[in-house]
Amino acid sequence: MLATTIDKYCYLTCRYLPPFFEHKIRIIYSKIENCMTVDEIRHPSAREVIRYLGIDRGLEIHHDADLPARSGLGSSSAFTVGLLHALYALQGRMVGKHELTREAIHIEQEVLRETVGSQDQASTAHGGFNLITFPASGDLVVTAVPVGAGRVHELNDHLMLFYTGIRRTAETVAKSYVDDIKSKRRQLRLMKDLTDEAVTILNSGVDLKAFGYLLHEAWEAKRSLSSQVSNTDVDDIYEIACRNGATGGKLLGAGGGGFFLVFASPEYHHAIRQALHKLVYVPFRFEFGGSQVIFMDREQDYLDLDPNAASGRHFRELDPDSDPAAHTD
Repeated sequence: MLATTIDKYCYLTCRYLPPFFEHKIRIIYSKIENCMTVDEIRHPSAREVIRYLGIDRGLEIHHDADLPARSGLGSSSAFTVGLLHALYALQGRMVGKHELTREAIHIEQEVLRETVGSQDQASTAHGGFNLITFPASGDLVVTAVPVGAGRVHELNDHLMLFYTGIRRTAETVAKSYVDDIKSKRRQLRLMKDLTDEAVTILNSGVDLKAFGYLLHEAWEAKRSLSSQVSNTDVDDIYEIACRNGATGGKLLGAGGGGFFLVFASPEYHHAIRQALHKLVYVPFRFEFGGSQVIFMDREQDYLDLDPNAASGRHFRELDPDSDPAAHTD
């Protein structure tokens, strides 16, 4: 599959919690959790990442995001990758992108038993414009697409992102076709062929409208996977965009709602925005860094009970999606 990350992030700040409070663990996201043990944590990913890393000290985690959860931009995987990255750094370890990808997939698919793919974790960890393949060996491969900076910039200029306002759980939508995925081989082969053709187009000098037509074909193939992938509201959004100049588009993520990506020549963008004025328009640019620790304070805290460990550190974790994910595919 072809995937990229965009400049919409989730931010995670982590520190060891001083022993002054009635709680041992404090996690702040859309809710606030004050807990004494890891088992009490309600946020599934936070609970299992902390357990997986074996952290038994007091801990405080703050999470903020540019985009809403359950929106198809990989925010859940962005959180998992980002938290792994930040907590590894808190422990004094810096890990590679492949390790972050592999461990985030393990936690989401094997520990939490969620029906999710592997592309969001890979995109979030690596960043950039990539071709993600799934060999028979089972270990995915992330390869940067060898496209010139000018062509990537041109592609970015043809894309528009709109928030439908429809929130959904990716796992629910994915289950509607994953359980019977063997009967969808024709659509899957078509989507693979379209991906290969898309890479060829990007590496050639042909008009980028050809990429938009492929995006349309890919969306039609994806819609046929399950009746839950799209709905009348989403179909109306796409129809309006096409009437005003779009040549392709698709819902991002599993489907059902969230963000709709529109492909159109730049001269049609104003008309499309006017026609879809009831939706939130989200300007974006591609991003190439992936998960990053962007601030680390190594000053020793006088409250540290272990003289060999640094406490009082503050980390902020930068990730695309969010969820996110945040990536588009």
